[in-house]
Order: sequence, then structure tokens, then C-alpha cells
Amino acid sequence: MKVIMSYDANAAYNSGAPGQGAPGAAGQGYGGQGFGGARRGAASPDDLSLPLYGASFGQAVKRFFKNYVNFKGRASRSEYWFAYLFIGLLMIVPAILYSIGLGMMGASASMAAADPYGMSAAAGPSGGSIALTAIGGILMGIIGLAVLLPQLAISWRRLHDGNFPGPMWFLGLIPGVGGIIVLVLMIMPSKPEGQRFDV
Repeated sequence: MKVIMSYDANAAYNSGAPGQGAPGAAGQGYGGQGFGGARRGAASPDDLSLPLYGASFGQAVKRFFKNYVNFKGRASRSEYWFAYLFIGLLMIVPAILYSIGLGMMGASASMAAADPYGMSAAAGPSGGSIALTAIGGILMGIIGLAVLLPQLAISWRRLHDGNFPGPMWFLGLIPGVGGIIVLVLMIMPSKPEGQRFDV
């Protein structure tokens, strides 16, 4: 018995080759070029509706802040990792201040422990060490709060680009292995099927 199918799977899932796609769509399958074939990205850095593949550092940072709380759509790997690099660079100075302050407090504490009779002038932490620790901690807190929502939004969009639902980000809350799971998901390559999350 011979089975004849009248449904063309290639028409529904465009392989990216010219002339394929849904009838009347001029080569555009479900969701446009690339769904199930080649990935579809933004042609211009100003187009925020699609991911920008091969984004530069400056383009990625600009798109990170323009899509501040946008949980719809997708974000490319370059957009995601350059945004995280930017956040890491922002945290360097506050982290250094905080570490120096803690180091000075630790040195004061060890000197006080070495002098059980309190004869040393440095009996406790100095005002400078407390100030450095406080300034560094406050700056890290401010930066962390300022980028909390955009970090979550770009992570959500990055998961979409790998064809994963955004709520999979919450796997990162699993103690011990959650962070590793989310890291692996963020490293995964872009999948054309992720276009289902496009706005």
C-alpha cells in the first residue's frame, strides 16, 4: 500500500532555501525565513524586535538598556555575554573598594588578636576600612538593583533564542547545580525554532 501525503512539511518549516515556504508567502515558512531552517536576526542594531547576531560590545550594551524590561522576543549569545561583561566591569571598582576595606579590617583584627593586652594602637578596625567597605558595598548594591530587571529580561530572551521557555531561568534557584544548569542553557546555540517567541 502506498501512502500519498498532500501536506508538504518543507512548506511549513522553511529550510531557508529560496522558493520554499508556505504557499503564497514568497519563500517564507512559518514565522518567516528560518523557522526550522536558518535563524532570523535583526538587520540593524536599532531593530529590537529580533536578536542581533554578532553584536559588538557597544551594540549589546545599548540593546541591553533599551530592552530594559522586555521579556518577549529573543537575545543572541553576543548580546547576552557582552551585557554580562559590561555588568562585571561596572562591579570592578566597588568590589575592589569593598575587598580593600575588608582586608584592612582583617589586618586590624589580626593585630588586635596578636596583642592580648590591648597595648597596640590598632585595637579595632579603622574608620577608613569601615568607610571603604561601606562605600564598596553600597555601590555594589545600587548597581545590582539597577541591573536586576534587565539581567533577568536578557536571560529570559536568551533562553527563548535557544528555544527554551523563559521560566527555565528559575532552575538557577536549585541549590548546588541550578547555576550550572542555567549556564549551560545560556551557552547553547541559537535555534531557529526559537522564533516562536518573537513578538
